[in-house]
This record gives sequence, C-alpha cells and structure tokens, in this order.
Amino acid sequence: MRYLEELREGDRISGIYLCKQKQSAVTKNGKPYDSIILQDKTGVLDGKIWDPNSQGICDFDALDYIEVIGDVISFAGARQANIKRVRKAEDGEFDPADYLPVSGNSTEEMYHKILEYVNSVKNPHLNLLLKKLFVDDLEFVKNFKNHSAAKTVHHGYIGGLLEHTLGVVRLCDYMAGAYPIIKRDLLITSALCHDIGKTRELSEFPLNDYTDEGQLLGHIVIGTEMLHDLIREIPDFPEVLANELKHCILAHHGELEFGSPKKPALVEAVALNLADNTDARMETLTEIFSGKEKKEWLGYNRLFESNLRRTTGDL
Repeated sequence: MRYLEELREGDRISGIYLCKQKQSAVTKNGKPYDSIILQDKTGVLDGKIWDPNSQGICDFDALDYIEVIGDVISFAGARQANIKRVRKAEDGEFDPADYLPVSGNSTEEMYHKILEYVNSVKNPHLNLLLKKLFVDDLEFVKNFKNHSAAKTVHHGYIGGLLEHTLGVVRLCDYMAGAYPIIKRDLLITSALCHDIGKTRELSEFPLNDYTDEGQLLGHIVIGTEMLHDLIREIPDFPEVLANELKHCILAHHGELEFGSPKKPALVEAVALNLADNTDARMETLTEIFSGKEKKEWLGYNRLFESNLRRTTGDL
C-alpha cells in the first residue's frame, strides 16, 4: 500500500483505503458514475468510478474499507483517482490505524498542558467554569481529545482540536504578557473555549463531517450556547464578565464574512482572533510544506492568494 500523500499524476493506485464518502451521480450525457473520497492517515483523495456497473466494480458503501485499482490523474489542478476495479476488503486485510490521521504530538501531554493553563486562571468564576468543562465533564474531555479542528484546511486529524487549542492559548499567553492592556484571565479562558463547539459541529472519525447541528448553527454559536449553559450553573457569575467572554467567542473569526456573528470590540477579542488566525495559517503552511514532493515552487494557493515557495537559502 502506498499512502495517498505519496501518489502523483501518472501513478498507479492499488491498495486498500477507507471510503470516506460515496455519492452516485449522472454525467451531462446521462451516464451514471460514482464519486468517492478515499482516506488514509496521510489525507484524502477524490476518486471517480466512471463505469459503476462494470464487472470489476463490487458493491460497497461509505465507511467501508475497499481495495481499489486505477490511475492517478490531474483534474482542475488537483489529483484525482480514475478507478477501474473495486472490492470490499475483508476483516484482517487492513489495520484501521493506517487510515485515521492522528496528531504527531502526545494527546495526554497536550491535555496536561491545557490543564496547566486552566489552573493558571485566577478569577474564581472563570476558573470554576473551565474546571466544569475540562475536568469534570468526562464526555466532553473525551470528545475534545479525539476531535479534529476542521474537516479540511488545518488540524484535520484526531487530536487536532486539542493541538490547535493549545497553540492558540500559547500565543494568547504571550500577548497577555507583552501587552498589559489585556486581561489575561479573560483571554486565556476565551482561548481555551473558542472552539469547544467543534466537538458538536463535527462528527467523530472516520467520518469527520458536519453534523446537522453543525450545518444549522456552526461551532461559534454552539460554543457560545455551551458557555451560556455552564455560566448558569455558577452562582453569582458576573453578567458583564459573562457577556465579555461570550463576545470573544462570537467574534473570534474576526470578520462577518468569515462567520463571526460579531466583529471584535474588546482587546481580548482582537488578540484571540489574531492568535486563532496565526495558528491556523501556520499549521496550514506546515501541512503544505510537509508533503513528499520537494519542488521549490508549489503553485498558487487560494487560501494565501499567493504562489507559495519553500525557503531554500542556507542560514
């Protein structure tokens, strides 16, 4: 088996992969075909079965492990598998660990760091809120450790939400120390909680797709509602502090067109937005440049609106 990230245009694909999605469709000429997404721990690959009724195509469903044979082509600037033969794999032919992307960092070590930041928050109301979520709520902790931070784009792997949250908190901790105008307890609490809604916006692996709740509400609204419910359980939680915390969550994408119901109005909300964007973009670049293909210029990237190049000079 070759991992999906290793495959290039012109390669032959032959191996067992997880069928993450499967959808039947019809071409403009009325010919049926199947569109599927293959997945292993290195990523995903779009695939097409142009003759689903041929003898070499056996029955299978989404989330089945399937053996595929075909060719890797380039379509609209992206790799695509032109699949000729498919069969459903049998138990014992594959190891599920090869198909689920996992953070390269220790989940328990990252979670321990999260708890250190929880304990560093001195405000009694914020500290109690954080402990209710990150210590007492065992179901949430389990989901938080195992979830990705996104379906695609960045941190799209098991442990990705934990890793991204820790990255954002570290950046916020630096800013809180560098700029006295920032109220550290509010910023650290906001950073720890900014993406908690993703535990309900996205389903668990191997699907890692949007839930109905996620499609209808989105993680920003879901996370704000989760905090609202927790705050109601804490006696005498200051209303102003509650509104400031919820504002930071509602504004952490920075712009209305990026999904934020509000634009940042507090310095802590501005800092959170900057940290969130920085960690997401740097991880995206890390994933782009970690590919096996070592050419210098990687081509135009829509997220960065630039033709990206590796740094090659001797330093």
